[in-house]
Amino acid sequence: MDFDIVDGTLSDGAPDGPIETRWDRHRFDLKLVNPANKRKYKIIVVGTGLGGGAAAASLAELGYDVMNFCIQDTPRRAHSVAAQGGINAAKNYPNDGDSVWRLFYDTVKGGDFRSRESNVYRLAQCSANIIDQCVAQGVPFAREYGGTLANRSFGGAQVSRTFYARGQTGQQLLLGAYSSLMRQVAAGKVSMMPRREMLDVVLVDGHAKGIICRNLVTGELERYAADAVCLATGGYSTVYFLSTNAVNSNATAAWRAHKRGAFFANPSFMQIHPTCIPLQGSSQSKLTLMSESLRNDGRIWVPQKKKDDRRPKDIPEDERDYFLERRYPSFGNLVPRDVASRAAKQICDEGFGVGSTGLAVYLDFAEAISRLGQENVEQKYGNLFEMYREITDESPYETPMRIYPAPHYTMGGLWVDYNLQTTIPGLHALGEANFSDHGANRLGASALMQGLCDGYFVIPYTVGNYLADQTPGSVSTEDDAFG
Repeated sequence: MDFDIVDGTLSDGAPDGPIETRWDRHRFDLKLVNPANKRKYKIIVVGTGLGGGAAAASLAELGYDVMNFCIQDTPRRAHSVAAQGGINAAKNYPNDGDSVWRLFYDTVKGGDFRSRESNVYRLAQCSANIIDQCVAQGVPFAREYGGTLANRSFGGAQVSRTFYARGQTGQQLLLGAYSSLMRQVAAGKVSMMPRREMLDVVLVDGHAKGIICRNLVTGELERYAADAVCLATGGYSTVYFLSTNAVNSNATAAWRAHKRGAFFANPSFMQIHPTCIPLQGSSQSKLTLMSESLRNDGRIWVPQKKKDDRRPKDIPEDERDYFLERRYPSFGNLVPRDVASRAAKQICDEGFGVGSTGLAVYLDFAEAISRLGQENVEQKYGNLFEMYREITDESPYETPMRIYPAPHYTMGGLWVDYNLQTTIPGLHALGEANFSDHGANRLGASALMQGLCDGYFVIPYTVGNYLADQTPGSVSTEDDAFG
């Protein structure tokens, strides 16, 4: 291993000096690969979500020879498609006091001051560029009447900085990355390898030089060599029986990397999302997320009387406890996710929960419908309401949703330095697969921001710093390390 240890602590490799200038200075100091030499280097990218798809497309655009692996039959089925609510960016379009520094501060504070501040500031810096990139790709963000991009609020912030495409933001951003990726596939710069599950990282002289995959169609084990490997394979919340993640989001790649020597950081930092549809029966294998954006207009409450089995519309206002608004008047229902989840579980544990199990609270849109009109509410949340109705056979226009916290996202992950390189040289981790940006709690709408930042604006710079010292094509699958 050739990572640095300073005073017994792993060094993140970030430059010293003012945090506002670190990324600019670091980019200048990074080693470069000559444009004519980039095509000689092969890079494996595992994952085709926002981090992996953006990285594969961007690296190929630079001229690298890229192999992109996904466990699904098409990159469009990556689990980023399930993200609903939005993506944060410090553009301050509403002119309500937002800035790069405020996005940085909110993210660090929301993570309980346990994130790496250099990485978070870089994330906030790049956030505005992410929106410009996505708009250029044709992502259909919601717009105001005059044509400007619309913003809404998310938990843990007192400004409106979240860009969105109704309740399908992840899907639309993924289609944008997919369009860029498939352009490179058509140009012959990306070799797309669907229906492969990564089973191991291959190390040669301590450096990551390839992977072992299982072909999920034939069952065969396959070997692939490269000059560097990037993992963008998501998190591990399916370690819990009922999470909001797809069953095939199994974290095999990150775990195998760890077994090969990549350090893991903060594995206990698991986000419990407050707005999920409660368990409906014993045969479920996962839970369904309801976007945090619903907390913009939905009010969370429980009856003031324990085990109250009356229908919600039969419970008068003065017998309802809007417990988040009561406890946290400055943020109301838009407190950070960890705060909302703990509060909901606590109040259900005390016997105030609703529904057949008592493990749910109400998310009520009656006031919003009265104030805005059903048509406006439907424009904002119609697809989410329809999803809820299909699962529960209840209409949120007529009766409050029932929600309860569930495992959703992992802030912990593979340890990476400022270049997103793990403790295995040549092995990089992007997006949710690494640990660096969210501390002990991720703010809503920041996962999409991190994935695209790492893929579009960080790894294209930093991977060259590693490759500049490597001889291209020095390892093949005939090497003994490939078995």
